Amino acid sequence: MRVVKVLLVLTLLAGIASFGMYHYWESRLEAPIAVDEPTLYEVPRGAGYNRVVADLATRGVIDDAWAFRLLTRLKPGAVPRLRAGEYMLEPGMNGRELVALLGSDNVVSYPLTFPEGWTFRQMRELLASAPKLEQRTQDMSDDELMAELGRDGEHPEGWFFPDTYRYHKGMSDLDILRQAHQRMEAQLEEVWAERDDDLPIDSPYEALIMASLIERETGAPEERRKIAGVFKRRMENGMRLQTDPTVIYGMGERYDGRLTRADLREETPYNTYVIDGMPPTPIAMPGRASLEAAVKPLPGNTLYFVSRGDGTHHFSRTLREHNAAVRRYILNR
Repeated sequence: MRVVKVLLVLTLLAGIASFGMYHYWESRLEAPIAVDEPTLYEVPRGAGYNRVVADLATRGVIDDAWAFRLLTRLKPGAVPRLRAGEYMLEPGMNGRELVALLGSDNVVSYPLTFPEGWTFRQMRELLASAPKLEQRTQDMSDDELMAELGRDGEHPEGWFFPDTYRYHKGMSDLDILRQAHQRMEAQLEEVWAERDDDLPIDSPYEALIMASLIERETGAPEERRKIAGVFKRRMENGMRLQTDPTVIYGMGERYDGRLTRADLREETPYNTYVIDGMPPTPIAMPGRASLEAAVKPLPGNTLYFVSRGDGTHHFSRTLREHNAAVRRYILNR
């Protein structure tokens, strides 16, 4: 009988000890991590849970690595599959919250903005300078890059939607390009479906080209449809578009900020002073407003416009009126 009592006492003591150890273990997981300010921490690609726990202990972020390792044995369902990337550790965060964070989608991300009217060359230069973005396309030609995106043989200009994109460490420049390309395809499909019936253009790609001309001609929102209307009427009347941005694009890196009469007469595939109709490809990345203007030009009777020098334009109905405006806003200045 005494043996039974002893066994009962030992069992009870063992239960109490186990209960106490369990709650001590729980308290270690609930303890705040050792960071005094927001701290960036990176989970390397391919790193397992125990490796990350050991690294956090080495850095002094957590004190009791054993408690975190024990979690995989006692509560394996509470241990998420870690995701590679950068995470922001916050003061006051406890161990359980830390483990949940490192298995979540809350990775630190960085913005990358492509302004409306930029060229593909400018876009590539910005991508090449983006910090923490894996560079997969730096040694690719434009043709090779488009082939990588599944658009073999297509000219890249204009096919990427200007916007702010967010990326995290582990993403590549190709990932951003793919997003921007898919966005432009979707935007173009939407606006083309809502186009006017009497356009002098016959395809979504021609609308993309027209939108790029509008984008490069003005940044004034109220003028986009006006300029589109001028271009539409000139095309309908068999007039050349005669828009300076096409001359500049055709000159490439030779352009030094000035246009001469010789530049306007130079025969390039893009110079709309010497070619009929539109250039063969877009000349920039148009935004949504320019895409919409290209398929919904503003009705009217103006056939000319000239920059006032303040970001807006003077629109004219006749060549005589236009020449007077050129003298007023360009030659006198």
